[in-house]
Amino acid sequence: MIKADFHIHTGDDPVDPIPYSTTDLIDRAAQLGYGALAITLHERQLDLAALTPYAAERGIVLVPGIERTIEGKHVLLLNFTSASERVDTFADLARLRRDERGLVIAPHAFFPARSCLWGRLERHADLFDAVEYNAMFTASLDFNQRAIAFARAHGKPIVGNGDVHRLRQLGTTYSLVDAPADADAICAAIAAGRVQYVATPLSWRDAAAIMADLLWPTPGGPRDETKRVSDSTNISLPQSA
Repeated sequence: MIKADFHIHTGDDPVDPIPYSTTDLIDRAAQLGYGALAITLHERQLDLAALTPYAAERGIVLVPGIERTIEGKHVLLLNFTSASERVDTFADLARLRRDERGLVIAPHAFFPARSCLWGRLERHADLFDAVEYNAMFTASLDFNQRAIAFARAHGKPIVGNGDVHRLRQLGTTYSLVDAPADADAICAAIAAGRVQYVATPLSWRDAAAIMADLLWPTPGGPRDETKRVSDSTNISLPQSA
C-alpha cells in the first residue's frame, strides 16, 4: 500500500503564495513515509522532469497534476498531459477524457466556497473518477460528509487529500493505494477502487491556526516554514499503517 496525497500546492503555484519549495515538500513527505505525491498547482501543471529523480531518490513517485478551474469550479486532473491546462469547460473535460487516460477527482466538493463543485458534481458525475475527503475538518464540523454520501450513491472511490498549502497540513489526511510505484498504475488502482483514506480530524486550535496562516501569512519565505515544521515538538502527524 502506497501512502499518497493528490492535492498539494508548493511555492511554484502561480495563484496562491506558498511559503515552501517543491523540494521542501518532497523532503517532508519522505520523512512522513509517503510513496506518491501529486503537485497540483492552480491552473498550471508543474514540469516534473527535474524533480522526478530527486523524488525517486527519496522513495516517492510524482504523479502529474493540476487544480484546474472549470466553469468557475475547482477540479483535480491527474496524469494528463499539459493539455489539462486548456480545459475551461466541462465539455472540454469530456474531450480530454476521450483523448487521454488520466484521473479526475472532485476536491472539497461541498465545502462552503464558490469554487467548490456542489451541483456541478451531480450534473457531471460521469466525468469524475473519485471524490476527495479533504483534510480541513474537525470532529464537530466536517463538510466531507456530503461527499461521502455522493461517492457511495454513485459508486465512486474516496481519496484522502491534504489540500496542502502549509507543510504542517501534510500527514493528517491521506490515501493508501494498492498499486505498484508507478503513476499510471496508481491512477488505475484508484479508478478501480483499490484505495483507502485515512482521515484524522484537526483540533479547533489547529484548524484556526491553519486558516489564520492562510488568510494572514507570516512573512519570511520558504525556509522559515520548513524550519518551523522541522523544529516543532507539539505537532503529531499520523503515519501509514
